[in-house]
Amino acid sequence: MKTFLRFTMIALLMGFAQVLIAQDGRNLQFFRPVGQPGLNVFETSKADTVEYEGVKVRVGGDFAMQFQGLSQSNNAEAGSGYELIELGNNFNLPTANLNLDVQLYDGVRMHLRTYLSSRHHNEAWIKGGHMQIDKLDFISEGFMEGIMEYTSITIGLDEFNYGDAHFRRSDNARAIYNPFVGNYIMDAFSTEAFGEVTIQNNGLIAVIGVTNGKLNQSPTPGDNKASFYTKLGFDKQISDDFRARLTGSWYVNTGSNGGYLYGGDRAGARYYNVMYSVGNDAAGVKAGGGFADPRINPRFSKISAVQINPFIKAGGFEFFGIYEVASGLKEGADDGSLTQIAAEALYRFGANERYYIGGRYNSVSGSKSADGDGLDTNRLNIGGGWFLTDNVMTKVEYVNQQYTGAAYDGGRYDGAGFKGLMLEAVISF
Repeated sequence: MKTFLRFTMIALLMGFAQVLIAQDGRNLQFFRPVGQPGLNVFETSKADTVEYEGVKVRVGGDFAMQFQGLSQSNNAEAGSGYELIELGNNFNLPTANLNLDVQLYDGVRMHLRTYLSSRHHNEAWIKGGHMQIDKLDFISEGFMEGIMEYTSITIGLDEFNYGDAHFRRSDNARAIYNPFVGNYIMDAFSTEAFGEVTIQNNGLIAVIGVTNGKLNQSPTPGDNKASFYTKLGFDKQISDDFRARLTGSWYVNTGSNGGYLYGGDRAGARYYNVMYSVGNDAAGVKAGGGFADPRINPRFSKISAVQINPFIKAGGFEFFGIYEVASGLKEGADDGSLTQIAAEALYRFGANERYYIGGRYNSVSGSKSADGDGLDTNRLNIGGGWFLTDNVMTKVEYVNQQYTGAAYDGGRYDGAGFKGLMLEAVISF
C-alpha cells in the first residue's frame, strides 16, 4: 500500500509539474534542453539566445521503468555460497527524479535534483545541485563581459565535468539521453563539493576544476586531499550533416579519500540482482552482491584517471567512444591499473530521427594491484529505441556480459556472465 501511495504521489507531482511548465515556459538561459532536443548536448552552449525576464522556476521530472528478462550463471560449486541466484522475468522497481531549475538573475542559474525513488534508497533524497554563472552583471552591468562571453563558472555539490560519458549516462530516472539501458562498466560519476571553470570559443573547449574529493561530506580528519581535473578538446559543426568532437580529460587525487570516481552513483546500477550469490561462503561470510553490480569500481586511493572521448555525427550515423585508464593504490598494495574501452555506434532515422538502432561494446581489463591477477570483463549491447514524443521514449536491448581472468577464480565472478533482454520506458520533461 505504501508503495502504491508513493508512486501515486510521484505521478501527481509530474502532472503538476507539467502544468507549471506550460504556465512558465520551458526556456532558461544556457540550459540543456530536456528530452530529445537535448540529445548530444555536452557542455551548455554559450549562445545568449534567451532574454532575461526576471526570476523563473522550472519544475521537471524523470520517470523510468524496465522489464528485465535476464539469466546468469558461473562456475561456483554447489554449497560454496558463491552460486548465483536464479533470476526471473519481471518489472524492476520504477525510478523517479524531481528537478528544479531556477533562473536567479541574468546569466545566473541554479539546478537541484532529488531522487524520489531509486534502486538503492527507498526514501526521497537530494542527489545534488549547483549554480552556473554565465554573466557577472550582478556585480555591475557588463562586468568582464568580454571574458564571460566565452566562460562559465559552476559551483555546487553535484556531478562534475570529468569525461564526456556522464552526459550520455542514465542518472537514476533520467535515462532519455542513454540509447541503452545500462551505463558503462567503469562508470565515472561522483557527486562532490566542486568548482569549475569552462571556456568555449569557436569550438575549442577547456575545463579546469577542483573537488574536495569526498562523496560523503563531513569534517572528519584523515588523509583528505582535493581532487583536480581538467578537460581539453574541440566540438565543431563542420557542415549541416557533419559534427565532430574530441576531448581528453584528466583526474587526480593524491589522498586516501579519492576512490569515489567510479563508485559515486548511489542510485544503483540498472541491471537488478545480477551477480548476487545465494548465501555465505565456507567461512560464514556473505559471498556478495550489491546495488552497484555489475559495474566495476577499482576503489583506488591516490587515483589518477584519463578519459578520451571521440564523437561523430554524420547524417543519421552517430559514434561515441571511450578510452580510459585508471590507476592507483588498492588497500596499500602497489599501483594497479584498469583500462576501459567502449565503442557505441547508432543509426537514427525517420521523421526528426525518432527511431534508432545500434550497438555498444564495452570492456574493462587489467589488475587492481601490481602483483595481482588480471581480470577481463566484456559487455555487448544491441538494441534500438523510439521517441514517441520529445519527452517520451521506449527502448529494447539484448545484453551479454562475461567475466574472465585469474582475478575472478574461486569467487562469484568465476566463469560468470549474464545475458538476456531488457525493455525500458522513459519520461523526461
